[in-house]
Amino acid sequence: MEFASDLVRGTLIKRYKRFLADVTLDSGETITVHCPNTGAMTGCAEPGWPVWLSRSDSKTRKYPHTWELVQTDMGMACIHSAKANSVVHEAVSAGQIAELAEFDELRSEVKYGEGSRADLLLQGATDCYVEVKSVTLCREQGLGVFPDAVSTRARKHLQELQKVVESGQRAVIFFCAFHTGVETVGAAADIDPAYAESLRQAVAAGVEALACGVDIDPDSGIKFDRMLPVVLD
Repeated sequence: MEFASDLVRGTLIKRYKRFLADVTLDSGETITVHCPNTGAMTGCAEPGWPVWLSRSDSKTRKYPHTWELVQTDMGMACIHSAKANSVVHEAVSAGQIAELAEFDELRSEVKYGEGSRADLLLQGATDCYVEVKSVTLCREQGLGVFPDAVSTRARKHLQELQKVVESGQRAVIFFCAFHTGVETVGAAADIDPAYAESLRQAVAAGVEALACGVDIDPDSGIKFDRMLPVVLD
């Protein structure tokens, strides 16, 4: 996945009001930028860290720049969580994920369940519904955990995936580690114990839990790198 524009480098001053951040560009100019991440962004929003921004030419945007990347103490991270869908979509389309390779058609944002949308729907002999989650919270020994804040929405997605399995189709929760320091992925039971328990229940019911790592480069973009183990304990 390539970025829509060349990225501009700067230094993070602070993130605030969830969707805003102040950044000092390498040119010395200080600007307010859009922060496309609803989570706590623990370990990804420390003042003084290098960040990279994209810029929109839209004349209707109040803040033209969008925060995309940050260089943390443990690796490079992409905080634009929605782009995990694009990376996984590209990897599946290219046949890079063996577990999701045998399908005839790939669709995005397909309605299913009770008001939910599957990030990906792979259609073939058996349909496979895939929910993609961006993982940016990296802990010691390369453990990436999700979520980084309590999320009833994420638990709802697991319940919907479980219903898909009960109907006789495949369902996958796919953790895309958007942090190059992540080597293993698991649930953040200390942050959201209900999610951790829901994940264990969903996997026990037949929902498949997959994870991948990515390569992140401010110049060339983000691409699938390798599959990662998922731990449930």
